[in-house]
Amino acid sequence: MKGVILAGGLGTRLYPLTHVTNKHLLPVYNRPMIFYPIQTLVKAGITQILIVTSGPHVGHFLGVLKNGTELGVRHLEYAYQEKPDGGIADALALAENFADGEPIAVILGDNTTDADISDAIRRHKEGAVIFLKEVPDPQRFGVPVFDAKDPSKIVKIEEKPKQPKSQYAVTGLYLYDPKVFDYVRQCDPQYAGRGELEITEVNNFYLDAGNLQWEELNGFWTDAGTFDSLSQANKYWGQKSQASHTPTQHARSASIVR
Repeated sequence: MKGVILAGGLGTRLYPLTHVTNKHLLPVYNRPMIFYPIQTLVKAGITQILIVTSGPHVGHFLGVLKNGTELGVRHLEYAYQEKPDGGIADALALAENFADGEPIAVILGDNTTDADISDAIRRHKEGAVIFLKEVPDPQRFGVPVFDAKDPSKIVKIEEKPKQPKSQYAVTGLYLYDPKVFDYVRQCDPQYAGRGELEITEVNNFYLDAGNLQWEELNGFWTDAGTFDSLSQANKYWGQKSQASHTPTQHARSASIVR
């Protein structure tokens, strides 16, 4: 399976920070934000990756990521989204040639998680898989509506509903078969009234065809597209990094005492 990281847009919610560089290159603790979705894919065994980006700072990615080898990426490509406000599905459309008829794992460039999706990737044969996470503010995301008679079944996904019917967010992490590009071509820019091609509409196409599955992410997950969520991501990854170094530091101290 190949991987696609969608790192376009203008990052207007993070102005003035994103006047300086692309949102996905802003620091999350001690690493650029985009290192985290790359880590998620590489940890799952995906080392052929396409990064779709846009906006005035696209050249910055080359200086940061180079050829990707330092991050465990075997093959790294870039694609340019001419409409930075075209929507997630519009950006995904640029991955069709890269996918070359193979299934793909798609992750948004501002998503950070320590979940391991290796098993889901191994099980995936066809259709789509979306990953859900319970959040305190589901109205910011696509939100699944569950069947009242069968809570394990999703009947539809609503895009940024004012009154969410569940506390779950559809995270920016998806597995798709090659049919996804046909569905993108069917998307209506006015689906959610924003003039964008919405990934929620793509997922609902799969749902209507009876070919959408979902899994709950185990572990930490947040996007980092607002000041609050960026701060949350920095706090979590900072604490995790410090915790991972503490035993080593203690061991060194003990060896000095002896």
